[in-house]
Parts: sequence; C-alpha cells; structure tokens
Amino acid sequence: MAIEIKVPTVGESISEVTLVKWLKKDGDWANRDEVIAELESEKATFELNAEQAGAIKILAQEGDTLKIGDVVCSIDTDAAKPEGAAAPVKEETAAKSAEQPQAANPKTQTDIKTTPVAAAIIADKKVDVKKVTPSGSNGKILKQDVLEALSNPGKKPGIELFGRTDRPEKMSNLRKTISRRLVEAKNSTAMLTTFNEVDMSAIMDIRAKYKDKFKEAHGVNLGFMSFFTKACSYALLEWPAVNAYIDGESIIYHEYCDISIAVSAPKGLVVPVIRNAESLSMAEIEAKVVELAGKAKDNKLTIEEMTGGTFTITNGGIFGSMMSTPIINIPQSAILGMHNIIQRPVAVNGQVVIRPMMYVALSYDHRIIDGRESVSFLVRVKELLENPQLLLFGQDPVKSLLEL
Repeated sequence: MAIEIKVPTVGESISEVTLVKWLKKDGDWANRDEVIAELESEKATFELNAEQAGAIKILAQEGDTLKIGDVVCSIDTDAAKPEGAAAPVKEETAAKSAEQPQAANPKTQTDIKTTPVAAAIIADKKVDVKKVTPSGSNGKILKQDVLEALSNPGKKPGIELFGRTDRPEKMSNLRKTISRRLVEAKNSTAMLTTFNEVDMSAIMDIRAKYKDKFKEAHGVNLGFMSFFTKACSYALLEWPAVNAYIDGESIIYHEYCDISIAVSAPKGLVVPVIRNAESLSMAEIEAKVVELAGKAKDNKLTIEEMTGGTFTITNGGIFGSMMSTPIINIPQSAILGMHNIIQRPVAVNGQVVIRPMMYVALSYDHRIIDGRESVSFLVRVKELLENPQLLLFGQDPVKSLLEL
C-alpha cells in the first residue's frame, strides 16, 4: 500500500513552505519516524518524518514551494525491505561509529558535525577543522571539504585567487521574512534611539567570584544575559509603555515580561522568547538562554518559541560591536542593544580611572513611548546593572527593609 506524505500544518499564519533538502533518494528505504527531508517556512526550518516504514517515491523537488497539505512523497509500505535497512538511522550511525572509533573523535573534541568518512580523514591526517570550510547541510563537513583543505593548505577552499565570479543564491523564506519585517519596522514606526553607558565592574566582579560555584550548583554558566534580562524585567514593570504595543487605536499593556533574545542562526537572525522572565531566577534564565540558543543553532526552534515576545534584547557585543541602533522587533515597541565591553578611562569622584564600560542603546516607537519614559527606562536598567544587589528586590535592600 502506498501512503502519501503531505506538508504538515506548522502555524496558523503559514500557508506555504520550501523543500530545502532531501535526506533520502528516490527508492530509498525509510524506517518509521525517520527524518526524510527538511522544510523551511518563513519563520523556521523543520523536519519531515516518515509516517510508516517503506520505500520512498519522491514527488517534490528541492527548492519547490509547497502549500500546506501538498504531497511531498509517497511511501510504499509493501516494498521489500533491503538488507541492512531494518535498524533506524541512529542505530546505523552508532554501528558505524563503533566500527570507526577514531572517526567520532574530531567531532567530539571540536563539537563540529562531520560525516564518518570526513571524520576518519581528519583523524588520520590530523587536519585542523578550523581550516575546513563545511559545505554540507547545517554546517556539516563532508569528505570533499577535507580533501580540498588538504589540497589547498593556507588557502580558503573554493576561493580562486583574483577570481571575479558572482554566485547567485535563492533567498530563503526565513531571509525573505527578516527582510520584510525589518523594512516594515522602519516604515511603520516612529523609531528613535537613545543611548547610555554602563560600568560593568560590579557584574564582572560577581562573575569572577561566583562563576565556578554557580556552574557547580546549577549546571549552567553565569553569563551577562541573565543580568540584563533581570534588569530589563524590573524596568519594564516600572515603565509599562516600553512593554506595550499598538493594536489599531488601542494600546495593549503587558503585565508580564516575555523577553525575546536575538540569536544568530545558520539561516538568519531569530528571536526565541523567554516566557515570564520576571518570575525566573538567574539560573533559570541562563538555562533557558542555553536551550533556545542551542535549538537556534540546530534549526530546531518551533514557531511557538519565536512568537509572542513583549520586548527584545540583542547582543551585538559578541561580534565586537561598540555601538549600534537596533531595529524594533514589531509588533513590539522597544529593543535593547548590548555592545562590546571596553576598558575606558572614566571620571569617578573627580578621579580618572579605567573601568570596563558598555554602551547600551534603546530603540523605541515614539508613537507610544515618550522621551521621558525611554530615558528613564534606560537609566533604570543602568542603575540595576551597576548595582546588581538591587536585582534581588528591585530596589535598595535597606530601603526595602525600612519600607521606604
């Protein structure tokens, strides 16, 4: 019996997807629930699984744009199962790894995806994987990539010296969506940016003193994002307009903080959401950041994980940015930009001292957020970051004790 495998429903607003890559060839055998193809919507990349075991007949080609419900392939469940195809893919991979224990070693040490053959060559020739340019799906290193690196030492593979070749590439649905939303944000909001600077000394001292104990107790690293998320949550609750958005002729105020975190994924910028960040501990925030960033890197984020944020934090500092004007993530009304920490001379109590300083930028929609609110919000974030003890109560512990 032949069963049809159709494009599944992936979200209320998604009507079509692109078939990015087949992981099986026409006629190949697939086990039940085995991943057979990668699809991409305008918001995320997701996998298509075989609903039953059988031989695949491909009906849609890579690059095709498909509607929800379109048939992608059929599976002949009555087809004879070829030898060696009874085990699921994960078990086959494990068996190959067992036969070639040296092949898994480079991948484990460098956390880089490789095919078994490529990994074996890397281990045998002691190739520096940093000098190999991956060409496989999701950044996987293929056999040919390693051979090119060996044939062209000191030269980036695939690049011809003094070459003038142009390479056209179809824009992905995700990149189309990013482009459309950025232009829409610029054209549909009265966007303005205000700046301030933060002395990161106190936070860096805390991290230096407690990072090992924090990791031991909670299993995650103590990063900067938890401090910024916590500080923004307090400031958002104090200045609700920054946490609101315009809906027609109404303003929708949120009494909770769903913080979107801008993350660079292989196919573009994504903004997964930390729900109810105002109620989470530092460790819970850090764990959620690690979880969402990992899913983004592997293109595993669901649409639900990327929708519904009330405010966004973006960190250009990890790429070395010193200052920028981030673009609002509509329909939100504001976004905070973190930047690189630079040792700079600053005046403290009349003396010039060297401090680790970070510029922070708040881009906001002036239609809903006035200058007083935007500046006060950013000043409050600065105060909380420079005095991390305030993050426990949202105010000075002594004043809290005295109810002042």
